[in-house]
Order: sequence, then structure tokens, then C-alpha cells
Amino acid sequence: MANQSAPEVAHRDVEVALDGSLNLRRTALTLLTAVRPALADWAVLAMPDEPTGGLALHGGTSVTFSAVISRSSASERGIDQVLRTGQRLHRHVDHDMSPAEIGTRLRHSGLAEELARLRPVDVLTLPLTARGATLGVFVLARTEGRRFDADTIVEAERVAARAALALDSARLYEERGRLATVLQRTLRPPQLPQLTGFSVAARYRPAVEHLEVGGDFYDVLGTDDDLLITLGDVCGKGVDTAALTLQARQTIRTATHFDRSPDRVLNALNSVLCDQKVGAFVTALYARVRRGLDGQPAEADIAAAGHPGPILIRASGHVEQVDVSGIAAGVKAGVPYRPARVQLHRGDTLLMFTDGVEEARREERLYGVPRLLEILPAYAGAGGEVICEAVERDVLEYLDGDPHDDMALLAVTCER
Repeated sequence: MANQSAPEVAHRDVEVALDGSLNLRRTALTLLTAVRPALADWAVLAMPDEPTGGLALHGGTSVTFSAVISRSSASERGIDQVLRTGQRLHRHVDHDMSPAEIGTRLRHSGLAEELARLRPVDVLTLPLTARGATLGVFVLARTEGRRFDADTIVEAERVAARAALALDSARLYEERGRLATVLQRTLRPPQLPQLTGFSVAARYRPAVEHLEVGGDFYDVLGTDDDLLITLGDVCGKGVDTAALTLQARQTIRTATHFDRSPDRVLNALNSVLCDQKVGAFVTALYARVRRGLDGQPAEADIAAAGHPGPILIRASGHVEQVDVSGIAAGVKAGVPYRPARVQLHRGDTLLMFTDGVEEARREERLYGVPRLLEILPAYAGAGGEVICEAVERDVLEYLDGDPHDDMALLAVTCER
């Protein structure tokens, strides 16, 4: 340790400090803390801020300073110049340089005032380049007669290169999380319709062990008299799966404009996926629920494509799984889908679920449909919202903290 120079100590500290952080702001503040005072007395990190189109600044005298500044296309000095060219700048600021002139380089009057108070100061502006792109600028300043000599500049560039990789990884991780969130929202309706005669409830819980977008989806269409509900799952994870999920959901929506029969809708979905040879399959349940006339019970026509049948919870407490089956969509063209019909009386609920519920696993034991059939009689007549919440809670208790796949539940209750 005694033989190491201060810059070498700074580089080692940066390596240790940046390991394991995937939070962009925390990574930035960790970097700023690690370089002081061994490498610099003052530091600022500037990165493009996508929402505003400006630059997000972190650092300054307090290290926790954060701000967003505008960018000027007319200015190619200081930070803007380094961002554009990817080349470092080294400038000594003495008492003759005004705060206004310093500000043209840093693009922020508050930071310019800070540097003005530190004069004379040696300023090194470095590009943060990772994976072939300049993603930000690292501004370092030395005071009290310290200068950035050739060796120190080399060490500072090593620190900047290591920091750029850490910051870029954190940025990509956060972007991935935002993308996953946005895509997940598009796979399900933003809100469920308010109906007369029926109530609809849903629950969705993403897998906890990754940020990949899952393929669970559901949708609710139609009117009080003719309600269309669908729930499905696309095999796989990630953006490709999300794209296929959106396609499946939209195909079902489009098919309902021509024929609302469950077998015809699933046949349309299967034909589209097989024709396009997507290389993946989709499981789905589709139900058409129509209000009964002249006091007759409502009727639900249900078809399945490789998906477990829904569970019918009678208001009386009787529970059964609807016997309906069919091959997953996208596997083989021209296969038939044969619907089943059930009657829904007042207080009856039809519950759909994805395999994340049925296949929830603890110590190699599946949660399974039999457990569902066992717990559901206690919630007979309680309505879809209560039933979905009860199932989700029971699955999580069964898992006891173990990881799980995406889980989706969709329930429709006959209210008259």
C-alpha cells in the first residue's frame, strides 16, 4: 500500500466501489465519492437526460448535487464538445477567467460559480465511452496547486473507462426495467370495464426473479349483453415474447369483429400463427358470456387452445373445472376447437388462470388444480375480486418465498 500513488489508490477504490451497483444515480454518486480526494478535489458527472433532452448533472462541492441543464447545438465548447467528439479537454482556470466564461464550458451557472470559488483550478474533462459510444462526460478539478500531469491523466482515463462501463450497465439495466414495465402494461387492458349484470376482476403478478417480459395476457371486450373475455400465455420471456403476445391479443381482438364464436376466434389465432411460422406457441382461453333472456340464466361458451379449463364457482358452493381442451395455437394448422357451454346463475363466478398459478412449485411439488378446487368453495358467492385475491394469496403462501413464474387471474361474476 505504501508504494501505491494516490491515483492508483483512487483507481482501486473506484473498482471496488462500482462493483455490483445497477442503480444509475447511486453508481454516479459512488463514483464521485470514490475519486475524492485522491484523484480530484471536485468532480461532476454529466449524462444526457432523455426525458428533457438536456444533460443530467451529478456532483459538485457537495457530491450529492443533481440538476438537469439544457443543451445548445450552437455551442461546441466544454461538455458539449467532449460529448460530440469523444476527446478529452484539459484547461487551467486562473483568476483571470470569469464565472461567465467558465459557465460556457460547464453549461451551468451554479457549477461555474463553484469553480470560480476554487480558482486557480486545473480542470480535466473526460469522455465516458463504453461499447463504442460516448454516454457522458466526467469533469475533474484539482485545486491548491495540484495539476493533472501526464501520469495522472492516464490514471484518470482508466478510472473514466471503468466508470463508463459501470454507468452504461446501470443505464441499460434501468432502461430494460422501464421497457419491461411499458410492455407489460400493453399486454393487459389499463382498466376493466364497468358492466351491468356482470362484474370482471383480474390479478397479475410478474415473476420476481427477472426483469424479462412474460407472455401472460388477458383482455375484456364486448357489452353488458355480450361479453368477450380471453386469457392466455405465450411460451418464453423477453421482447420477442412480448411482440408475439401483442400479436396474439390483437389477432383475437380483430377476429371478434367478424365472428365472436370461441371456436372461430381461436381458429383465427391458430391460422395466423401457423401461417407466419413464428416458431412459438400460444395457449389461450376464450369465453363469450351472454345475458339470459326473460329470467333465464346467462350462458358462457368457452374454448381452449392448450390452456387449462376455467373453474366454475357456484354461489351454492359447488366447484368444478370446465371440461374443455384443444391444441395450443401456432402448433398445427387446421385443428378444431370445440367449445363447451355452461350456465351462470346469480353469484356464480367463472375463474381463468395461467400456468403460473397451477405450476407454482415448492420443493418440486406443484400447487396444482386440486388445491384450487379445495380452497375455492369457501369463497362461493364472494365475487371475482375476492376470489382472485384469495387465490393469489394462497399461491404465495404455498410458495413460501420461492421464485415463481408470471401469474394472471381473470374472473367474471354473474350479478343477476
